[in-house]
Amino acid sequence: MFRTIIIDDEPPARIRLQKLLSNFSNVIEIIAEAQSGVEAQELINTLKPDLIFLDIEMPGLTGFELLKNLAHMPMVVFCTAYDQYSLQAFETNSVDYLVKPVRLERLEKTIEKLKRFRTTPYETHQLLDLVKTLTEKKDEKVMTSISVKKDDKLVFIKLEDVTYFESDERYVFVYNSKGKFLIEQSLSKLEEKLPDYFLRVHRSIIINTEYVEEIQKYFNSRYSIKLNNKGITQVTSGRSYLQVIKDWIEV
Repeated sequence: MFRTIIIDDEPPARIRLQKLLSNFSNVIEIIAEAQSGVEAQELINTLKPDLIFLDIEMPGLTGFELLKNLAHMPMVVFCTAYDQYSLQAFETNSVDYLVKPVRLERLEKTIEKLKRFRTTPYETHQLLDLVKTLTEKKDEKVMTSISVKKDDKLVFIKLEDVTYFESDERYVFVYNSKGKFLIEQSLSKLEEKLPDYFLRVHRSIIINTEYVEEIQKYFNSRYSIKLNNKGITQVTSGRSYLQVIKDWIEV
């Protein structure tokens, strides 16, 4: 049995993975769940699991940052939306990965791979080398503008002029002083590329902190954030983003 912790900031993703893993109850024992890197760090160092299923992009502390801070290093299965180049790197370093949404057929392969680790030593240093490589690769390019659709044309908008990004069930929109524009990237992928002055405060909202005029505590562990833009936009944060906003306020 692998004593396991599921780490993901999105509740539906945790629920889905837990349900899928129930098919392998003779191999996987779920001992805890965490919705942030900060929460996960404490759980891992205390419970010392054999295995974690780890989301890479989370508010407050990313999956990569979490691994660098651990006193106890379990085996890791990444849940990722990284490109094919990076996925190949996961495989060659004896670390498995799952692309969201996780499929049962793919998870079966992960379970078989984990069973092999019972007789093959797990190379922690390979994992940390991979984390370092991917972190450096991620930092190579600094995004300064974003392309949006306008009629039949692509128009480039400077990120410094963007006040916030917002997603609904199907689309992601970017807002600036000229209005609202549709973009063809998911909010999670955007979060990976955006400069540090952008902050995800809700599962469907990323704000430009340079435009924050006022922030107040709101009920149920949330914040009300006023943006200094044309419409004086009022944004309410998600509960799971409480710590990341606190950290930003205290910087």
